[in-house]
Amino acid sequence: MTGKSDFVDYEPLSKSPRAQTPENEDLGIRRTVSQQPEFVEPWRPVEARQSELFSDESTLTNSQPKQLETRPVVLVQPALRSGHAVSFIGLFLFTMLVFVRPYELSPWLGWLSRGALITAIATLLVFIPTQLGLENRITVRTREINLVLLLLLLCLISVPFALDKLRAWNAFVEYAKVVVMFVVMVNVVRTEKRLKALLLLILVISMILSVAGVNDYAAGNLALGGKRIAGVIGGLFDNPNDLAIHLVTFLPIIIGLGLGARFLPARMIYFAAALCVLAGIVVTFSRAGFLGLIVVFGTLVLKLGRGNRFLVGMVCVVLITFFLILAPGTYRQRLTTTGDESAQARTGELKRSIFLAVRHPFFGVGMDNFVIFSDTEHATHNAYTQVASEVGLPAVAVYILFLIGAIKRMRRLPHPREVEKKKRALPYLAVGLQASLAGYMVVSFFASVAYLWYVYYLVGYAICVSFLIESPESAEKRVGGPNASIGPRISC
Repeated sequence: MTGKSDFVDYEPLSKSPRAQTPENEDLGIRRTVSQQPEFVEPWRPVEARQSELFSDESTLTNSQPKQLETRPVVLVQPALRSGHAVSFIGLFLFTMLVFVRPYELSPWLGWLSRGALITAIATLLVFIPTQLGLENRITVRTREINLVLLLLLLCLISVPFALDKLRAWNAFVEYAKVVVMFVVMVNVVRTEKRLKALLLLILVISMILSVAGVNDYAAGNLALGGKRIAGVIGGLFDNPNDLAIHLVTFLPIIIGLGLGARFLPARMIYFAAALCVLAGIVVTFSRAGFLGLIVVFGTLVLKLGRGNRFLVGMVCVVLITFFLILAPGTYRQRLTTTGDESAQARTGELKRSIFLAVRHPFFGVGMDNFVIFSDTEHATHNAYTQVASEVGLPAVAVYILFLIGAIKRMRRLPHPREVEKKKRALPYLAVGLQASLAGYMVVSFFASVAYLWYVYYLVGYAICVSFLIESPESAEKRVGGPNASIGPRISC
């Protein structure tokens, strides 16, 4: 059974006299797929195990008579049916702590300030032995995982070349946490239920952020310089530009969930949530967010408007026009302003980061060390030049390949119209993820977010969706042969 015999018990359903004879046992004759009893294994779908175990009759030598033997049914240990259940609970709690930051809501919750770190360590301690027990390796080796591990290695190599080595090391440690939990997510979220639970958690958080942002704007609570709102949740979302990045990249996921919903009430709830998030994007007054919205809707038109792209495109143009008309006048004014102090500062930092990337092409100036070389002691405000200037040009090439690889993964998946209507939920979600990744590649051009959680969750979702959609044969080729763990259709 190619390495899985330690985890299964074998007990034949029936033992015919013919099958019990030693000479028949030594023949090695295999039954065809159509004649073989179904197998249930937690790490492999039925089709993949059948394609591996039962070869075609053409593989038999002339000396082997074409006889059939009764094959055993694999009885899976109950503990393996819910593989990574505990690890997923840890990942879910970790995600909630990272995004919600409950210790900032009340002094009574201050004891949760290190909750995310403790949860991550506990999850990792459970994940490693479970993963080794299920698949006999630490992780599946997708291209995205290989690239992100390579990027992590390049970040480590750049630390000795940093001007402030302690600052670079601390930044590396923080980024290592992101990469580790990304790897955990890819290996743990292997069922549609788990994926949807994680997405619904982020959806609820996005709704809270959007409603709070709209309320703050309506009440005139403009905490950022008296001109713009600040996110109600700190950390990732206290800056309106960072808040816009999250909302822009999650909006198409909500649309994908709505399009894939089978029942009208659920679909209406998702679309109402999408409108709420859209309003939240507006009140951030983020110019990068608006550009990201254009790319997101453009991608959705190209993917969903197959055969009617002109008509769908015209409808989108009309909707965007009405959107700008109904938006606050100050929002339209900000979109047309490109020479203000903020824009000029960003332009200066962009030029400075490009200069440093050219001067230090191989190892950069060290993670989180750009602020030392900055004229204004600010970040690069550009994810690509952030990596190029701090870690080097090879690192930014790996980072771009990481993003492009996830988009290409989504493009390979079937279009929603190519599958049965009741099975379109995941293909629609794949379309939404492709739009999310495309939007991220635009909005991240205006923010230093290369080492933060945003894109790693998006790419993690994309890999999980591809695991659930792709055929067993193509998944085997992708993750490393018939012995590799594919992931789809594993019971939760």
